[in-house]
Amino acid sequence: MNLPPVGLGTMGIDDPDAVETALSLGYRHLDTARIYGNEAVVGDGLAASDADRDAVTVATKLWVDDLGAEDAGPTARESAELLGVEALDLLYVHRPRGAYDPETTLPALDRLVDEGVVREVGVSNFEPDQLDRAIDALDAPLAAHQTELHPLFYRPELLEHAREHGYTVVAYSPLAGGRVSEIDAVVEVAEAHDVAPETVAIAWATAKEPVVTIPKASSERHLRANLAAADLDLTPDEIAAIDAVERETELFPE
Repeated sequence: MNLPPVGLGTMGIDDPDAVETALSLGYRHLDTARIYGNEAVVGDGLAASDADRDAVTVATKLWVDDLGAEDAGPTARESAELLGVEALDLLYVHRPRGAYDPETTLPALDRLVDEGVVREVGVSNFEPDQLDRAIDALDAPLAAHQTELHPLFYRPELLEHAREHGYTVVAYSPLAGGRVSEIDAVVEVAEAHDVAPETVAIAWATAKEPVVTIPKASSERHLRANLAAADLDLTPDEIAAIDAVERETELFPE
């Protein structure tokens, strides 16, 4: 799936002005979820924006309670209505738990693609074996896998799986919950480039094929800074130094 290097994660955003501002600055990927309770907020921000709707990818996720074959369709349609869109550009299985069953959930999502309610299907927080089963169960191509990825936690095997199967990795929490400014390797690279550690963390993530990021931000200053990270090129040595950070902090474990 062709997504920009930096999109907008909206968990916790409750003001449509933040979404409208992001779009005015050039963001073209909005990520939300049923469980965030803010699809209408994101929709209001999109509606207020002058951005070309066809150029904006609007993504949401079905929570574990809505993954039954009989629930996925009505819930997806409600999400589209709340977001104010004719079709969801990308619909994820949020976590493979609860009512999730690859043999029934994923065919239900295929039907939504066939009906034009959803354009692309993704999954989130999956293990490699679960990704294999999803790819086998889906008629539609798997468009994306959303997973936690930042200098304190990432799994190279998930990136390798994505490269092998041709889908995008969407990295959430790329700023490690605000902790990237405490990581010596990140700070050293930031000082060398005269940029913020947050910029380096995003640039490090997007340097990894096929990764794009969705950092959350609401102020114009942070929105601008995150978007600008796509223009920072790190050297192989700088990337390797951050890769070598001990990876031990998963913010959102199963």
